[in-house]
Amino acid sequence: MERDMTPDESLRLIESMIGQAKKSFSRMSFYFLLWGVLLIGAMIATYIMRDAPPSPVQGAAWGVAGLIGGILSSIHGARQGKREPVNNPMDRVIGWLWGAFVITLLITIACTVPHHRDPGPMITLLTGLPTFMTGQILRFRPLIIGGMLFWFAGIIMHFTDDVLLLTVLYCSAMFFGYIVPGLMLKRQENVLRPA
Repeated sequence: MERDMTPDESLRLIESMIGQAKKSFSRMSFYFLLWGVLLIGAMIATYIMRDAPPSPVQGAAWGVAGLIGGILSSIHGARQGKREPVNNPMDRVIGWLWGAFVITLLITIACTVPHHRDPGPMITLLTGLPTFMTGQILRFRPLIIGGMLFWFAGIIMHFTDDVLLLTVLYCSAMFFGYIVPGLMLKRQENVLRPA
């Protein structure tokens, strides 16, 4: 017959799960750094090509970044999965959260681009959700702040057509929302790595 857990036991179990998720999540620095660099590069390329005549090539930087990021993320994830399979419930929750984000991101792009609307402001707002929630789940303040920065940048992006301002806002949100937390996670990963 099973007995009910005491509040202290429940709290210890939850903290243990969060601790396990932090250890495995620290290995995700690769994804934040990869996507941060690729998407900043795509935004800068878009800014550089801003005066070119409208053509499908103008959006190519985003497609190339998505393709490269998707391929490298898949390869890295497959290798990582073979070495260390996901056993932690928090890992699965975070995985579902980011999976749902990617699906919503693709739907947003599919619904805006054919109508010649810029999906950037909406995607920036959407990026705040999984970033903020991942930070909350793991109690990792840089991601919490990063999520808020994405929301702030996304709101302002909805109210301006200034291409330079849009570029600076997006690149800043990506730098402080993905790259800085990614570097901090990388440092944490190196500390947690067995000698």
